[in-house]
Amino acid sequence: QVQLVEAGGGLVQAGGSLGLSCAASGRTFGNYVMGWFRQDPGKEREFVAAISRGGTNVYYADSVKGRFTISRDNAMNTLYLQMNSLKPEDTAVYYCAARGGPFSGGSMTSRRGYDYWGQGTQVTVSS
Repeated sequence: QVQLVEAGGGLVQAGGSLGLSCAASGRTFGNYVMGWFRQDPGKEREFVAAISRGGTNVYYADSVKGRFTISRDNAMNTLYLQMNSLKPEDTAVYYCAARGGPFSGGSMTSRRGYDYWGQGTQVTVSS
């Protein structure tokens, strides 16, 4: 079992920046591929970014590429998401998730490909 707790959400103006963190406890954090997803009310939960177990490989959704940066600190059991040049369409609840599967394949960008989830943190970008 892995417990995940997100923090850092809030309200920011368009063009601004915000950093999210996700603290993990339970099983060894470094054993999991980690991902960020987001969800607007009434919409499907969508993939944002993923990072490999050691942190050397990352993958982003096209919608955030060049603006968001995913990183992790395995010694601190923490996942991060730095969000720059935020847009109103980035408004959503952001979730971190842990995946026991490989850092590859279509399931890595699907919510079904993840085994554990945090409770989410709200990010609101005003225009």
